[in-house]
Amino acid sequence: MGGFWIDAGAFLLRWLHVVAAIAWIGESFYFVALDRGLRRPKLPLPGLAGESWSVHGGGFYHKQKYLPAPEDLPEDLHWSKWKSYTTWLSGFALLSLVYFASPRVWLIDPQVMALSQAQAVGAALALLAGAWFAYDLLCKAVGFRDRLLGALVGALVLALCLVATHLFAGRAAFLLAGAALATIMSANVFFVIIPGQRRMVRALSRGEAPNPLDGARGKQRSVHNTYFTLPVVFAMLSTHYPAATSHPYSGLILALFMAAAAAIRQFFVLWHGGRRAWWLPLVGAALLGAAFAWLAPARGDTPAAAKGAGAAPTLPTLDAVRAILAERCGACHAARPSLLLEPAKGLTFDTRQEIEAHAAQIHQQAVVLRIMPPGNLTQMTDAERETIARWFDAK
Repeated sequence: MGGFWIDAGAFLLRWLHVVAAIAWIGESFYFVALDRGLRRPKLPLPGLAGESWSVHGGGFYHKQKYLPAPEDLPEDLHWSKWKSYTTWLSGFALLSLVYFASPRVWLIDPQVMALSQAQAVGAALALLAGAWFAYDLLCKAVGFRDRLLGALVGALVLALCLVATHLFAGRAAFLLAGAALATIMSANVFFVIIPGQRRMVRALSRGEAPNPLDGARGKQRSVHNTYFTLPVVFAMLSTHYPAATSHPYSGLILALFMAAAAAIRQFFVLWHGGRRAWWLPLVGAALLGAAFAWLAPARGDTPAAAKGAGAAPTLPTLDAVRAILAERCGACHAARPSLLLEPAKGLTFDTRQEIEAHAAQIHQQAVVLRIMPPGNLTQMTDAERETIARWFDAK
């Protein structure tokens, strides 16, 4: 019964996380589009830096931007912060409930790095915090030399991808790399953007000129956030794409996908300003094509476990496969699993009928991709994978 409530809590957290992320990303995209689409005002007013008109919902909207502020500061101001905080807090709670609560299952792959459970959780937390401190240090050290800073941040993202995939199991590695970028995004809001805006409002309310660096830093971090968005979304969805997470060079694969996402995002950022840089989506498509070409198995290739050193003359029986699955997969995929409170993803391999029904999935994940058992936790041997492969091929 406890497993049911943990699953229910995880589902609700996932739902909240997705809803909050949609709201945050949508608002972020809207303000980027608004800022890039501003035009010189036709009627100059004190502090008016730009304006734009739009039609939506049966009416017309007139948006104006003031730098540093209008003559009369409005009493009601919209602060863009809680969507960011809710997204990060719900995501961290979900990460803790699923991954940190069962690091042996989800975080650790002895073939990648032999970590204890405490070391794995500590390394994951250090990755999230370290990403923010490294990024923030770069921003402070480089300042507003944006091209240099962009190159260094890109190198930092590549390093995050490589470090994550060298420490953690495939799916967790991609997820944690995305979570590290999401931590940077939310920390930008919490530590830089909102405090700077509060200082500006306090200065204006006292009749003083605000520090222009607060606005410049806030805008710089907001721009960075918009480029991180699509890479983060890919990393979160990548847990459903084991061909990428199980690749021997998964860190570089992840970096390729993130670079493609950033190029595509840049296309839309420029579009909002009236430019049509069609070469950017072509670059994004080329990077995606290169990533998929790298992931695709060579024609005629057979998974190593299926080749064997000399196949047995008799074909494996279903009972032989059932015995392997009971020993190697029953810890997670049984009516009463020993490692989890409930069967992982509701899948059980207790009966012949259940094994037959999921034969293709078993073959794909245990033989072709070799991502199951997670981190080879139960030490499935190559001979056992070969047995499953020959049984499946004979079906």
